[in-house]
Amino acid sequence: MRKSVLLFASIALAGCSSSDGGGGVTAPSLCSNDEQKIFVRDAMQDWYLWNDLLPNPILVDNYASPEALLADLMTYSPDDGSGSGEPIDKFSFIGSAAADAAFFGEGQYEGFGFTSKFVAADDLRLTQVFADSPIGLDGRFERGQRILELDGRTIAEIQAAEGVNAVFATSPLTFTMVDLGGMELPPVTIAHDIVTINPVPQWDVIPAGDGSSRMVGYIESTTFISTADPVFDTIFADFNANGVKDVIIDLRYNGGGLVSTAELLGDFLGGIVAIGDVFSETRFNADRAPANNRFELFDFLNNSMINLSRLVVIATSLSTASASELVTNSMASHVDVTIVGQTTFGKPVGQVGFVFCEKILRPTAFQTVNADGFGDYFGGLPVDCPAADDLNVPVGDVTDPNMIVAMMFLDTGQCPVAAAPTGAFKAQLNESVPKLDRRGPPWREFAGAY
Repeated sequence: MRKSVLLFASIALAGCSSSDGGGGVTAPSLCSNDEQKIFVRDAMQDWYLWNDLLPNPILVDNYASPEALLADLMTYSPDDGSGSGEPIDKFSFIGSAAADAAFFGEGQYEGFGFTSKFVAADDLRLTQVFADSPIGLDGRFERGQRILELDGRTIAEIQAAEGVNAVFATSPLTFTMVDLGGMELPPVTIAHDIVTINPVPQWDVIPAGDGSSRMVGYIESTTFISTADPVFDTIFADFNANGVKDVIIDLRYNGGGLVSTAELLGDFLGGIVAIGDVFSETRFNADRAPANNRFELFDFLNNSMINLSRLVVIATSLSTASASELVTNSMASHVDVTIVGQTTFGKPVGQVGFVFCEKILRPTAFQTVNADGFGDYFGGLPVDCPAADDLNVPVGDVTDPNMIVAMMFLDTGQCPVAAAPTGAFKAQLNESVPKLDRRGPPWREFAGAY
């Protein structure tokens, strides 16, 4: 389903930027296969975050396509220190330039209109159903349903062969589902169409549960794309009007997106408490630094008025990644941040984009750190208050375990006993280096991929 968007683990929202391929990289004029391979080689040598680990020379004649070349070059990124040879870089890719522009410009892609996850080896469940999509408009699909068969084949059979992602690329496709009560539903045939994702499906102002007049702001964010920008302005105007000081951001299915939108959210959250302070530092490889390295500062906006006290981030290990982690990590240098749910995915790096031959190359090109200089979380940002993502209840519902834990934490200052609190993220932050005191102009020109 997400094949035609941007592949990032199983949630597939890696981020976006537009670039003319600077740094001496020139797009092919004739777009022959050899020219495309040379273009990818040159861009990786110039911009790849780990370009010092690339082979030298890179023999493009050894590869059948630019995609094959990129896949091989990614294996030269450093491993996790265990000696296993598992590369850190699972994020660089080549995709469709048109699909890339459509997604980050309008939140659109061609597909069925859902996200899913495995809860067991052969148990695949819907996690989100996008309202403006073939599946959403059909009306018979909902969060938590199990996909029993696709075109008459079981999930176990498909996983043993080509895998479900390959099957989701086919259209039309016949779905046999099991509802939340365990009943098998009649097969439904659905075809691909244009899906428009709502990047902010819901927000609310919720009375605190401690008997006070305190109000809590809640935002569900599914991806950081430009169509979210005006919505954030509306949300924070509402928060200001209601005196909100504590905010819950539900990022459990937000795999990332535009750096600029993540930074804008940071401005709304921290524009008063951290105005002029460092939101994040972006670091490129030694060849691109220091000219491209930047400090992003908090800007004060018209609705940056909430004087944020506490921020709770709802996360999952499978899907809370990239720009979602950027916001979480960056805000933690300035306000009390608590992670509820699960440890995040672990992607402290981002991509830039080079358009060529109707394709876009997105090499992993930079890493970010927060104002404390911390940004080494390839293992994810650790959870403080564990909670289950119950697919049988709607996201953000009063019966949602993540919301129960988040609200209880804000009411009592502690995780519920059943949540087995670890305080791991807070402990990690306490070990960070002294806070950066660099200052400079706000950096908005570079719409980085993250």
